[in-house]
Amino acid sequence: MLLQGKVAIVTGAGRGIGRAIARKFADEGARVAVTARTESEIREVATEIDRKHGAKTAHPVVADVSREPDCEKIVAEARKAFGATDILVNNAAIYGPVQPVEKFSARDWDEVMAVNLRAPMLLSKLALPEMYARKSGVILNISTVGAKAAFALSSAYTASKAGLIGLTRTLAAEAAQKGVRVNAICPGPVTETRMSQQLSKEFAAYFKADADESLKRMLNSVLQGRPQTVGEIAQAALFLVSDQSSAITGQTLNVDGGMIFY
Repeated sequence: MLLQGKVAIVTGAGRGIGRAIARKFADEGARVAVTARTESEIREVATEIDRKHGAKTAHPVVADVSREPDCEKIVAEARKAFGATDILVNNAAIYGPVQPVEKFSARDWDEVMAVNLRAPMLLSKLALPEMYARKSGVILNISTVGAKAAFALSSAYTASKAGLIGLTRTLAAEAAQKGVRVNAICPGPVTETRMSQQLSKEFAAYFKADADESLKRMLNSVLQGRPQTVGEIAQAALFLVSDQSSAITGQTLNVDGGMIFY
């Protein structure tokens, strides 16, 4: 098992990509602190993992990562439940309103930034000291191919996720010689997630277009001609947090079926 004896924190683990990552890490021997705002979702994930791998493999933490005290709670509860944290996956994210910049409110902008960019900084800040003390640890940030391309009506989400790539590189530069690796994944369209499905409807409504036809056109821009799955993102995450990628840090890995090429 690639993560035997490791402890991971996964944010946004109640559903979608975060849930798939938590399950994959547990399958590979890790104990996992799963956190999200919706208590029923993370308790369901934790129960599912514990039933498969034994009691106390997963620990649910109800938290809103946009709040600094909740970020402190996440790291503190993970330590209390499992001891030191070896892996931090900053996955939690929100999209914000589907609006052009001239209609985007400052309040909505700040909310997206707090969840998508400020929280990864805060959680990294909390996790890094013990990683540095051990001279080992991994941080993985989940960004998006949208951070590398031009997509309309996504200003806050795109800016926050592009900032997350910048944070990834800075953290990697600071942490590399202290034994800690920091990387990011840029998923392409993962159409099975609730966020993706909701956005398809909102974009279609905004442009007064057929949602299925719009999705088909978008997928035609992907070399593989299909969406990615949460399982494929989780498999890439496993690689980047395991010792199989021991010489990789400061990188962003596109898991997008051939959509973006840098």
